[in-house]
Order: sequence, then structure tokens, then C-alpha cells
Amino acid sequence: MINKLNLIILSILFCTSILAQEYNTVTIDEKTKKPMLIGYTTLEAFSDTSFSWWWNSAYNMYEVDSTATEELIVKLEDVDIKIVMGTWCEDSRREVPHFYKILEEINYHKEKVTLINVNRDKQGLENEVEGLDINFVPTIIFIRAGKELGRIVEMPYETLEQDMLEIILGHSENEN
Repeated sequence: MINKLNLIILSILFCTSILAQEYNTVTIDEKTKKPMLIGYTTLEAFSDTSFSWWWNSAYNMYEVDSTATEELIVKLEDVDIKIVMGTWCEDSRREVPHFYKILEEINYHKEKVTLINVNRDKQGLENEVEGLDINFVPTIIFIRAGKELGRIVEMPYETLEQDMLEIILGHSENEN
């Protein structure tokens, strides 16, 4: 009886550890020798002083285009978003905080955003970006019902708000 119970407990622990995702993993960038995030990330990671100095600055400086936000509120309801970025990347440091400020402005459900940090080789902690065809960061992917609608790569063509609308409305292929 005890052996069966131990086996069941070990099986549960093993399955739990396989299914659990690690979040907010910090490693050292080999090029700069500075901390960088890798793998699945939550917004809380950017409160760390290694990242908050640039995150807060970019976030606070950005002025959201309120003329586009009303339409975004409705059009993004059934859309999931994947963001692949690098904390070492200048474009990511600028665009991702701006993007989150837009999401905050429209009260977008943050649990519908998957944020993945990659190293300079565009690899995550494990296989988080496998099959996403990531060549440049940041890459912001818009998904409806499991189908990719489009993506913003590195920087928007016009503005983040306008490019988001174009993708959601199906008017544009916004891949740089």
C-alpha cells in the first residue's frame, strides 16, 4: 500500500513539474554581461531595477493615440497576443512598453498576452518560440481562433495603434 501511494505521489509531482512553466528567469547577456530576461515573462519582471529604468521611461513617455483606441477596444475582444522580445534589444525596449501602455488604456485582458523573452540567437529558455518564425524582435503576433492575423515586427509602419487596427481589420500584412 505504501509503495503504491509513494508511486502515485511521485507521478503527480513529476507531471506537475513537467507542466509547470518557469516565469521571469534572469540570465546574463554574454555580450554585455548585464542581466536579461529569458523565457516566459510577466510584467512584474520589469519592476526589477535591471529593467525598470528603461521600461518605466518608455512607458511613461508614450502618449496613446486615443482616436484609435475606441475601435481597438471592440476589435481586440477575441484576439490573443504573443509578444517575443529581448531585454537586450533597443527596439524591444521602446516598442513593448508602448504596446503595454496601449493595452492598459483599452483595458485589454493581460492574461490574453503571452510575453516571451529571447536571447540574441532568438531562443527562449526552452522551446517557447518554436514554430513562431522569429527573425527580429520585438515581434507582436495577433491571433484569433488559433489563426495568426498578422504581426508587427521590430517597429510599426505608422503607429502601433494604427498598425494594430490594420491587422485586426485584415487590411494589412504588417511584417517588416
